[in-house]
Amino acid sequence: MQKIINDPVFGFIRIPSGLLFDIVEHPLMQRLTRIKQMGLASMVYPGAQHTRFQHSLGAYHLMSEAILSLQQKGIFIFDSEAEAVEAAILMHDMGHGPFSHVLENTLIKGISHEELSLMMMEQINNEMHGALNLAIKIFKDEYPKRFLHQLISSQLDMDRLDYLRRDSFFTGVTEGNIGSARIIKMLNVENDQLVVESKGIYSIENYLTSRRLMYWQVYLHKTAVACEKVLIHALNRAKELFMQGTEVFASPSLRFFLSHDVDAGAFRDDTEALMHYEQLDDSDIWTALKVWTESSDPILSMLARDMVNRHLFKVQVRTEPPSEEELHALQLRLKESFHVDDDQLPYLYDVSTIEKDMYDFNDDHITILFKDGESKDIAEASELLNVALLSKKIRKYYLCYQRL
Repeated sequence: MQKIINDPVFGFIRIPSGLLFDIVEHPLMQRLTRIKQMGLASMVYPGAQHTRFQHSLGAYHLMSEAILSLQQKGIFIFDSEAEAVEAAILMHDMGHGPFSHVLENTLIKGISHEELSLMMMEQINNEMHGALNLAIKIFKDEYPKRFLHQLISSQLDMDRLDYLRRDSFFTGVTEGNIGSARIIKMLNVENDQLVVESKGIYSIENYLTSRRLMYWQVYLHKTAVACEKVLIHALNRAKELFMQGTEVFASPSLRFFLSHDVDAGAFRDDTEALMHYEQLDDSDIWTALKVWTESSDPILSMLARDMVNRHLFKVQVRTEPPSEEELHALQLRLKESFHVDDDQLPYLYDVSTIEKDMYDFNDDHITILFKDGESKDIAEASELLNVALLSKKIRKYYLCYQRL
């Protein structure tokens, strides 16, 4: 039995019976239907309600298109390799927690969602008696055909091609739309490396430009950043209260992370940590926030109401960090306005430094293959783009604080 899913971005997506169907039906995959792809970006773009499950299906669809296109160009890919790389891209985001990267900065430390995805993949592999051995090898970049791993994780992978196209669609930010179909048709393999045929150079230029625009206009939008800071402070405050012995409402799985210091070692040494993490989704956090609005702790109550009622931190985006004098003046105003002690003050403001480049010379290069067989990095091949500028880390300082 196969599954046919009608996707608003790519149309009908076919999931064949067997391994891929079983992965889609697995509870850990279904958990992604309860986690939004764009975290708190819906506070700015109300249409951004799509889930990590939808994104995973889209990335799988693009992967199947890429494999077919490469095979048609004479690149030899076994059916077992095609199925394995499709399985790997389906599961690549499985380790994400609620609200994108928020938990990675608060309730858990020292472990990324990629590592958690791998743990979950290995768990499913045990349940499926080793059926994912090849998929995991490719995911970990331990398989001889390295270009298969590049399709999952590189500067031009199916993950990025889907989320840019999908997030552009759901936010309505049309400038972020990319020609994913053309890019895939232009892919080829040279010396076991993924390359782009020279006819596709304009699509790559558009892709890099669109990615830059989507990051600064959507993903790092100042309101979305401010909203994330409120949520982080609320979770940290709830954890502090819990550790002090104050009763704080939480679902059993959220309670585990509020009552334990969980790091990478805890996940590796204690199956309970991963079990509770697998139970967490956006609804755990929202339910807790709704209850916390009535908390007897004024700080937690204020932060929870900020989130539930969209009364977000005020934000200033700068090219230079705020001065000590300016921060001190802000702290005094916050203390006077909200009658808080020095130890509570850090929950009412935040100074963040955000750095982002759109093209990393130290990562997998985007290589352009010309008809004469010559290969050039996009930085050399592009006549239009200032790729040196794209590869430069742009640094911005976000000063967020409770509205006075």
